[in-house]
Amino acid sequence: MLKKLGITLLVYIGIVFAFESMIGFFQPEAGKTLVITTTNDEGVSNDRVLARLETDGKIYVAANHWPRAWYKQALANPSVDAAFEGQRGNYRAVPVSEVEHVRVQEENNPGFAFRILTGFPPRYFLRLDPVPGA
Repeated sequence: MLKKLGITLLVYIGIVFAFESMIGFFQPEAGKTLVITTTNDEGVSNDRVLARLETDGKIYVAANHWPRAWYKQALANPSVDAAFEGQRGNYRAVPVSEVEHVRVQEENNPGFAFRILTGFPPRYFLRLDPVPGA
């Protein structure tokens, strides 16, 4: 019984790893996506395709996957660029409050199947506030 459980767990981990790797490698730009540009501690810029979430007229992005270097970079250096719908702009990445997190999660739930495929990572949101005059 333990052997079957172990094999099942390893197969599941393999599926999650394959799914996460494909998303990271192909970075599909379909539907409501945006490209966020974050900067690491050495000043190197990195682009990442993310789902663009909109709630109450505000733009949000979510760390939905285990690989989340872009999220950590945005927390460390909240001055980010984002491109969507043919426009590029400067934004400030702002961690959301618990109340805001619940509201955005309810309005933008990825569904149980997605959570299974991604291995149930914790989900964190950032609000992208436009930087005036930038």
